[in-house]
Amino acid sequence: MKTMSGELAISVGENIRLIGTAHVSMGSIELVRSEIETWKPDVVAVELCASRHSALVEDRRLDKESLLKVIKEGKAPLVIAQGMLAAEQRKLGLDEGLQPGAELLEAVRLAEENECEVALVDRDIQVTLRRAWSRMGWRERFRLLYSLVAEDDEDEDVPSVDEILRDGDLMTMMLEELREAAPGAGVVLVDERDEYLAHSILGHSDGKRVLAVIGAGHLNGVQSHLESLESPDPERLETLSELPKRGIFKRFLPWLIPLLLLGLVIRSGMQQDFDQLLQIFTIWMAANAICAAIGVALARGHILSFLVAALASPITSLNPFLAAGWFAGYVQLKIDEPTGEDLANFLKLDNISLYWRNPAGKVLLVTAFGNLGSMSGAWVAASMIGALAAI
Repeated sequence: MKTMSGELAISVGENIRLIGTAHVSMGSIELVRSEIETWKPDVVAVELCASRHSALVEDRRLDKESLLKVIKEGKAPLVIAQGMLAAEQRKLGLDEGLQPGAELLEAVRLAEENECEVALVDRDIQVTLRRAWSRMGWRERFRLLYSLVAEDDEDEDVPSVDEILRDGDLMTMMLEELREAAPGAGVVLVDERDEYLAHSILGHSDGKRVLAVIGAGHLNGVQSHLESLESPDPERLETLSELPKRGIFKRFLPWLIPLLLLGLVIRSGMQQDFDQLLQIFTIWMAANAICAAIGVALARGHILSFLVAALASPITSLNPFLAAGWFAGYVQLKIDEPTGEDLANFLKLDNISLYWRNPAGKVLLVTAFGNLGSMSGAWVAASMIGALAAI
């Protein structure tokens, strides 16, 4: 996507200059260095939030403690999704040997070297991901995940980073493909962030020269917002930073199946229908155990993780605060404990199939798939028990 001026470095008014970069491009690093040295800004604004900045500066990597924390907090699907998105970025940058965000690190380093103020102007990554997930329907979520993991068997020329940056039509096409696969995610990842970045950049430009280093895909949107804004709007920034709220129905939904099951058990007990009680118990145990075990099997988990998921699911499905995948993932972590090298390599994987071979990736898959299987088992059991009660 080219800007209105057709350039990757443009001025908006007298005090703001935007640089459009690719997060894995050596050419982008050179552009950042050149602009800081020649334009001499007072403030260097970078497309980072505090957590991403900290991760890049400290070169953080996954470790055993954080992996266990991911399991306990139920964030395995989020980490897997982040890993897949990062893998797509790495595919573009492999030939240049760069980590995603290298030009942002260089912008921060040069700003500090030249005694410029550093401004982190992006929205928190966790807020962005949660808002994107909330905006997507189940079909969008499936299409997005499928587009990340699907392998293309046909030989085709993959464009280089520089070709993408030079070719505005190609950049537009890539963004439109994202919107087509997941329109809700496209609004959050592109449109909302364009607006957020514009307000944040404008907030640092009061009497100061601001050089903003942002992804090339945001240039058009940020430029448009900056040219239409007279002043930053703190209330709008606060609105864009709100985490999605669950409605009453969504908050009640996890308790629906346990309450339904309890009601049927009480009814059968009052009627002294012990045959039906036995059938309810058998269906609940079998459906939960089988589906949770299938989930762990798909993740190629250890046999003990398989058994733990099967045993835990009938119990955890009755408590929305517990999940069978957490226990299965913990057992997988203890039995096939990832080495330091495995943990470091996990964040470098560029193919989803490698997740099953990497012990750290397998722990996350066992956790996520175990939870998904257990959840499916609860709904299967509830449907069968409901049908039984209706007879």
